Amino acid sequence: MLLSSVFKPFAVDDEFGSRVINPIELYHNQVTRAQGPFSLRMFHRTWSLMLLQRNISAPCTVLDFPTRARFIEELQAVDYDVVGLTGIIVNIGKVQEMCRLVREHSPRSTIVVGGHVTAIPGVERMIDADHIVKGEGVAWLREFLGEDPARPLEHPSIQSSFGFRLMGLPVPGRGDRAATIIPSVGCPMGCNFCTTSEFFGGKGRFVNFYERGEDLFRVMAQAERDLGVRAFFVMDENFLLYRRRALELLELMKRHGKPWSLYVFSSANAIAKYDLRQLVELGIEWIWLGLESAASGYQKLKGSDTRTLVTELQSHGIRVHGSSIIGLEHHTPANIDAEIAHAVAHDTVFHQFMLYTPMPGTPLHREVQAQGRLLAGVDLADIHGQYKFNFRHHAISRDESKTFLDEAFVRDYEANGPSLFRLMRNMFVGWRRYRRDPDPRVRARVEAEGRQLARGYGAALWAMEKYFRESQPAMSRRIGELLAEIERETGSWSRALNRSLGPVLLWSARRDARVAPGGRVLEPATFVDRRHWATATPATRGGV
Repeated sequence: MLLSSVFKPFAVDDEFGSRVINPIELYHNQVTRAQGPFSLRMFHRTWSLMLLQRNISAPCTVLDFPTRARFIEELQAVDYDVVGLTGIIVNIGKVQEMCRLVREHSPRSTIVVGGHVTAIPGVERMIDADHIVKGEGVAWLREFLGEDPARPLEHPSIQSSFGFRLMGLPVPGRGDRAATIIPSVGCPMGCNFCTTSEFFGGKGRFVNFYERGEDLFRVMAQAERDLGVRAFFVMDENFLLYRRRALELLELMKRHGKPWSLYVFSSANAIAKYDLRQLVELGIEWIWLGLESAASGYQKLKGSDTRTLVTELQSHGIRVHGSSIIGLEHHTPANIDAEIAHAVAHDTVFHQFMLYTPMPGTPLHREVQAQGRLLAGVDLADIHGQYKFNFRHHAISRDESKTFLDEAFVRDYEANGPSLFRLMRNMFVGWRRYRRDPDPRVRARVEAEGRQLARGYGAALWAMEKYFRESQPAMSRRIGELLAEIERETGSWSRALNRSLGPVLLWSARRDARVAPGGRVLEPATFVDRRHWATATPATRGGV
């Protein structure tokens, strides 16, 4: 079996639906894209394919981020029985082309297509596939291959990201020292615009792979052994909502002395189920949190004062990744300025801004379509929340939607500075507050961050202070004050290191700002992973 993501390049405008404005980088695309040379650059593997491969016994190749030519080469090299493809909605053109290529170069293969692209109404008529799989795919694939669909899930050890670059330079070594853990798929909150919630069953439904904290602990401990990590990106739409499992995990972390760090998604009402001490002991270092205004009416924000919540969380060293939607139904040109100001005032470490977008397959899409408000002629490749509306808003035009979205990113950057600066400020707050904590696990976790601040992170602050000295003197002073505080705490050796490495980072940042103001065009590496391949018996065409 061959499992493949769609082909690159991604950050170009082409006939297959790639767009310069929509690169395959989560942060540079949706979070730090207006931050010039300080934008965080990294890629993430196609985790779903890795999960599928791990949970079948058939010989299987995962081809992640191939070029079109490399995909053809693989089809010609091995006589695959089954070719599985996955993509998101904007990649419908690439999925169509890959299906065509399979028919041409491996006509005996059965084609299976999964992923969010299958949520497009009428997708069956758009792609030449034998099977279209909507929702959770492990059980489906096992049954399709004649295996036990109810067998317990095996979780692969997944490095969270790769290709990390900072201020124009690649980060030495592996860069990201975190593993991705997927406890469940779907989201029970069921916001009407959410593709993930609808894809896995809709409001109130999700698929839990791990019911108990004991199961989750076992998976995390294995990833720790395999990858040498102590941090975990928990890919669960609302991890803290499942309180019993989280507290069971906490007890096991305490029992085994694990100073782990967790990066999680949550909602304001789920966080309210915990006291701050529990979150600190659980190692919650990063929370992705929706920050729409109270007027949005979403259940996940009911009764929440998000500004107070964010301030409290970040005072404990828990960095908040805010997420705000531009163009909600109540937004108008008259009130959008205040709505953006409300979002920016949270001063989160990171802040994602997205357009209110009726994505195909969601309740919002069906509602807007029934009202006759979907715009005709909008390419599916341009429906991703980072360009322009695909529907007729009551008060905001399509062109205005992009103007307001771009403005939100710029205002957050100008008011709060680079996310890299905010990140180090928050690390310092957590380290100073908990470095003498009675819990040795908490101390060990923040001490690791303290070492990072002392051993080179300050060089980035030194460079940022100089970079903004003329263009934004107030921001330069804020960064300089943080650097001075850190150096007072970490000693003269740290100060010397910062002044040795800082000029290199300053030169690199200025070079990137001059050569590529919007950020260099980067593409992910291609990965070829083979599992159970020693037992494979398919005929080859020219070898592998």
